[in-house]
Amino acid sequence: MKFRNMTNIKDFIITGFPGLVPEYYGPVSLLLFVVFLVILIGNVFILAVIMFERNLHKPTYWIFFHLAVTDLAFGTVTLPKIIARYWWNDMVSSFSACFTQMYFVHALGAVHSLILLMMALDRFVAIWLPFRYPLLFTNQNVSIACCLCWVLTFIRMMGIVLHASTLPYCDLNIIMQCYCDHISITRLGCGDKVAYVKSVAVGNAMVTLLVPLTVIILSYFFIIVAVLRMPHTERRHRVLSTCAPQLFITCLYYVPRCFVYLANNLGFSFSPVARIIITMTYSLVPAAVNPAIYCFKTKDIKEALMQRFKNRKISITSPLGSVLLRAQ
Repeated sequence: MKFRNMTNIKDFIITGFPGLVPEYYGPVSLLLFVVFLVILIGNVFILAVIMFERNLHKPTYWIFFHLAVTDLAFGTVTLPKIIARYWWNDMVSSFSACFTQMYFVHALGAVHSLILLMMALDRFVAIWLPFRYPLLFTNQNVSIACCLCWVLTFIRMMGIVLHASTLPYCDLNIIMQCYCDHISITRLGCGDKVAYVKSVAVGNAMVTLLVPLTVIILSYFFIIVAVLRMPHTERRHRVLSTCAPQLFITCLYYVPRCFVYLANNLGFSFSPVARIIITMTYSLVPAAVNPAIYCFKTKDIKEALMQRFKNRKISITSPLGSVLLRAQ
């Protein structure tokens, strides 16, 4: 059966969590709103700390800066629409709006993967090539590399989205997901090109995730080897304390995705609700948790915040002390 290259639908319907009864709309939307606030406040806070604390103007923290931008942008792109779906029953997303959201969802995910790669290379060079680290990882070089990650990824993802937009969308327009993504949209396409469009997107996704992941695994493997060869326990602890936050952030991003990928390829199928919950979990939990990891697991950020708190405490108590002295 042949389809003409035309699209009959103008809007998509975002279902959110299928089968959710109306009495749970309030709690679910409230939970999503709290997650959005945590992502917004936490990542804006980290961005402000890195920007205004001169002690943090170092390559490692500029990488953290870009990572926080991707987390903040992803939450802003995905959560408001699904919250509106449960607060105001706003389920309709226009054709162009849905494709725009898909573009940013996949572009930000790919940028996030590359920034994690930059983070692993930063620690690898710092430990294995400490004398060359100041030459290779300067603020300027890191800024250029991170900007290239953004620009090249957004250009590449434009091709994937435009490729999906060439499909005819005939009758179906219900997206069984909390936001528009490539799988959910192309599933609604019709015609002979659907399989080809999907295969191109899968190949792109594998390159986007697996190539950085391979380099990241090798980098941390050699870091662990270097740590085990260190003679002093104190130095081992210092290196591990530096790498631990970055490794934890990386695991938060990759482990759930790899689990879903392996489960699908091993024939383990998820129900639509379980699949959506898993997707939302591995998409949003890292964005919400990462700021806390920066603050409590990264020594320089923790010390900068403590110093700022002490200075503020002194500035508050000093006027009170002078008032008491004048009263005496």
